[in-house]
Amino acid sequence: MSLPIVAPGVRDHARHKAALLLMFASGFAGLGYQMVWMQQCAAWLGHESAAVLAVVAAFFGGLALGALWLGPRIERSGRPVHWYAACELLIAIWGALLLFLMSPFGAWMLALTGVQPSPVWQWLVAFSGTFLLLLPATAAMGATLPAMERVTAQMRVQMHAEQRSIAAHYACNTFGAVAGVLGVTFWLVPELGLARTASVCVVLNVLCAGAALIVLPQRAVVQPQTMPLAAQVRARRGLLAQLALTGLLGIGYEVLVVRVISQVAEDTVYTFAMLLAVYLLGTAAGAAAYQRWLLHVRDQARLGDRLLSALAMACLLGTASLWASDDLRSLVITAGGGTMAAAVGAEALLAALAFGVPTVVMGALFSHLTHGASALGISFGRAMGVNTLAAALAPPLFGVFMTPLLGPKMILLLIASAYLLLGTRRVWSTPWGWVPAGGALTMVLLAPPLTFVEVPPGGRIVSYQEGAMAAVSVVEDAEGVARLRINNRQQEGSSATRLVDARQALLPILLHPAPRRALFLGLGTGVTSGSAAEDPSLQVDVVELLPEVIQASSHFRRVFDKDPPGPGLHVIAADARRYVRVSSQAYDVIVSDNFQPARSGSGALYTVEHFRFVRDRLADGGVFCQWLPLHQLDLDTLRSIVKSFMTVYPGGLAILASNSLETPVIGLIGRADGGHFDPVRLRQRLASTAMRTPPSAFGIEDEWALLGSMVAGPQALARFAEPAQANTDDRPTVAYLAPRITYAPDSQPRDRLMALLSELSVRPAEVVGPAVDPAWAQRLTAYWASRARFIEIGVGVRPTGRVQDMLAQVREPLLSVLRTSPDFRPAYDPLVRMAGALADSDAQAARALLMALTRLQPSRPEAGQMLHQLADSRP
Repeated sequence: MSLPIVAPGVRDHARHKAALLLMFASGFAGLGYQMVWMQQCAAWLGHESAAVLAVVAAFFGGLALGALWLGPRIERSGRPVHWYAACELLIAIWGALLLFLMSPFGAWMLALTGVQPSPVWQWLVAFSGTFLLLLPATAAMGATLPAMERVTAQMRVQMHAEQRSIAAHYACNTFGAVAGVLGVTFWLVPELGLARTASVCVVLNVLCAGAALIVLPQRAVVQPQTMPLAAQVRARRGLLAQLALTGLLGIGYEVLVVRVISQVAEDTVYTFAMLLAVYLLGTAAGAAAYQRWLLHVRDQARLGDRLLSALAMACLLGTASLWASDDLRSLVITAGGGTMAAAVGAEALLAALAFGVPTVVMGALFSHLTHGASALGISFGRAMGVNTLAAALAPPLFGVFMTPLLGPKMILLLIASAYLLLGTRRVWSTPWGWVPAGGALTMVLLAPPLTFVEVPPGGRIVSYQEGAMAAVSVVEDAEGVARLRINNRQQEGSSATRLVDARQALLPILLHPAPRRALFLGLGTGVTSGSAAEDPSLQVDVVELLPEVIQASSHFRRVFDKDPPGPGLHVIAADARRYVRVSSQAYDVIVSDNFQPARSGSGALYTVEHFRFVRDRLADGGVFCQWLPLHQLDLDTLRSIVKSFMTVYPGGLAILASNSLETPVIGLIGRADGGHFDPVRLRQRLASTAMRTPPSAFGIEDEWALLGSMVAGPQALARFAEPAQANTDDRPTVAYLAPRITYAPDSQPRDRLMALLSELSVRPAEVVGPAVDPAWAQRLTAYWASRARFIEIGVGVRPTGRVQDMLAQVREPLLSVLRTSPDFRPAYDPLVRMAGALADSDAQAARALLMALTRLQPSRPEAGQMLHQLADSRP
């Protein structure tokens, strides 16, 4: 029996399809690594945006070196498939090694960066360190496409392909990258974690290497090298310059658009994934379109001019779409019913409008330039290397240096104009040149800045600063209340929230019997740390990542009557996580701000590892408080954070910052020694405090008010967190859970607070130890019961404009709260205020209420004093 004979052309077609499939798988793994390494590097780079810039620059830098250094060797090799397989194996080996090297390298880089580095040193270490860490893998990635181009060149000849072009393979590689971004973000990392996701990529690289050696041809014809003519030398230089500048401008455009959309979108881990996926998808589509329709255009020079002009116009249109992005996002979310799918879809639409057409033209232009390079005898490796080397400069140039200097609008318009200048002079004699040029000039003169700041009616922008990592603004409303925002979407506090902000400092500070040094992670408006600094015996250090926030906080000093909060306040411009890991300073109290967990990068401040670093900074008997914004958290995300906290502080407690129903804030309290609190020492601490504004002004007048804020003991917290996955550096659960409530709120903060309190409980022995006096314990338990009832009453209260109507709703419920615990002042004060407001219209009802309050709380003077005033004013 004879075996069937496979025609060479049929076999080459099959091999060509296999090569495309290998490119897809390799692209999936490459961008999968990038997404994983970005999050891993953020742990020591200090901010998600810094990690994005550094890893993107490191990737392009490595790709460039690999293509430039290995490309010529591959071009001269008769066995390019061996080079391809070796590169895939090297990527796999280094990817596997990084599973073990990433953590110690990060620790070394943290030490090298230092506690409080200068901006220049910080960015230098960030970019160079990330580049060196990833270089073996990224350099090998840079050589895979040139190697595959050489492997398939002979096949294309045998398939009667007229011209040597890598566009189809580049398109498949980029389509694989799109799948890698989306698959890793929406599936692999949430399910497997970072290390296992990287392991999947390692396996893909190994499979690519093995399949290539089995399926692809083992030998390739080595093309003879010829000396170029002088005219060819000039043409080569011009083409390489175009490749370099288009790489620089293309990634610069990406960096700027991502920066602007982050001020409109929710800026979660899903936001960046959608933006990157759309960018890559457009590039892949452009390369495929060039392969299908433009490769055989006769006048390739004119085609190049038109592609550059089209790209300039596309970038102008993409930039113009950014001004409408906020309204479009709101429209899509409303039309989609406010679901998470609608919110993510809205972000995808913004990305498509800004990136869609420009990236399609970018993909076609890159394919056109590399095809032209091949015709001039320039290897694909060299062409790709020059392009990606310049692209590596874009993140530091545009993201770090130029954005704070010129702003996004001017840079985006300069990028669009620069594409026009790369064409030949004949383009200016046609509409292809002067139409986009006129559009750019019009936008420079007439378009407003690309800044997004929500200003309430009658309000004004007090300050606005573009920084390297974020835009920071201070906005006042018509009543003069100032609010601090980061990238417009993140409110960090206001001048009207001193009561709650100050309590977030005083509650943990007062739980320590004799603190001498305190650390606050996060500055915000400065009200919280400034309230602590009013204690003259306390040295307060505040760590804030963004210099622009430090400058903006000066607008909120009026909360302290325009005087500095205190001489003991020291603000440190540094990353909070890096600071607690690198610093050797010990603190009696550490307070961590209520960072919005859904925001990109914030989840790293709620990991087991970070909580351990904080514990290492606590002095003996030290107290750590982690505040959590329940109004920005769903209970599943909260369970994960509590699980992480309890892993490090098994004796942890939970405390409420206030009784607010609209913006409830819960704090997790941990002690370095795992001990309990001494009521006698706390009473002495309250009595001896020398703060300019006493704690009683913030509702902390005695030990009952202080310890009465506790809502959960360690047993209840352990039960609450038991079903959750702990948030760790490798399993960043919070980063993927928290955005759900941000994108599509499914409940009100007050409802989540009530649901949470229904699952929590606390016993006096868990707070003050087992040797507690029974009468004292009963009194504290009564206070907790009154607080729970008080919050429950608040949920049922309906706003009304008349004091009589409000009093009818709350009089008896609040008096019943006071009967349960006369110590519970939050129920006493509003009744006294309502009695005072009622005195003019119904003095008899006011006296009856005041007499009831006097009977229930005879030690409180306010009701009795008001009764005397009413008696004196009686005719």
